[in-house]
Amino acid sequence: MMLTVGVVKFSFKNALVLSIASVLSIAGFVWPFFYTGQDLPRTQMFFWIAICAAIALVVLEISSAGLDAKSVALLGVLAALISALRPLGAGAVGIEPMWFVLILSARVFGASFGFLLGITSMFASALLTGGLGPWLGYQMFAAAWIGMAAGLLPKRVSGKSEILMLLVFGALTAGIFGLLMDLQFWPWALGGNTQLSYIPGGSIAQNFGRFITFHFASSMAWDIPRAIFTCLLISFTGPAVLSALRRTYTRAAFSTPVVFNERVK
Repeated sequence: MMLTVGVVKFSFKNALVLSIASVLSIAGFVWPFFYTGQDLPRTQMFFWIAICAAIALVVLEISSAGLDAKSVALLGVLAALISALRPLGAGAVGIEPMWFVLILSARVFGASFGFLLGITSMFASALLTGGLGPWLGYQMFAAAWIGMAAGLLPKRVSGKSEILMLLVFGALTAGIFGLLMDLQFWPWALGGNTQLSYIPGGSIAQNFGRFITFHFASSMAWDIPRAIFTCLLISFTGPAVLSALRRTYTRAAFSTPVVFNERVK
């Protein structure tokens, strides 16, 4: 069974791989609340497995013709654009111009395309800026989920209502991204001697309360500017960018077979 979602034909096999990758990566985010041992585990194994599953997803998409040549080219162009935009703010107080491109692209081209765009753009950006490290897996899947969620927004909304919906979505996901990044940072950040430190083997309620306090005490200076900046970019450029992307979608005729006709003399 093959379902066309945006520019990507999404089969049950591809959906299964995507689900496995997402479940593994979610486990890598939330393990501090369920781990009962006394030593911090090596959580990166979750993300190496999940990244391999995501790469397998891309291979399956291309090999099963889920991504045709035009879709691959578009994915590469948009990933390169996002990779070039991301260093402009260098993460300074949340000034990250990449998010509006990811959100608007996923809005037009669909959820599965948005997932792949989030994965590939974050990885390409890490190669470009030297940002390879244990945090990369978290960033890749956080961006992939944001792209997938943007592609799942209601399609019938249009005009000013659509821009308003994207503004709300951009503000929410800016905060969610900061929350997810703090989840991977918090267990290692404070040591074991503060009132906000992670407690190995502690109860869910105890660790969750400490994490929420840590997040709001340390990340609002990044999350709020990220949300404001993303919303400003969507507000000012959203209608024009969406129109251009939809024109590209229509003219490129994604997933339509290319037929070469020979002229016979």
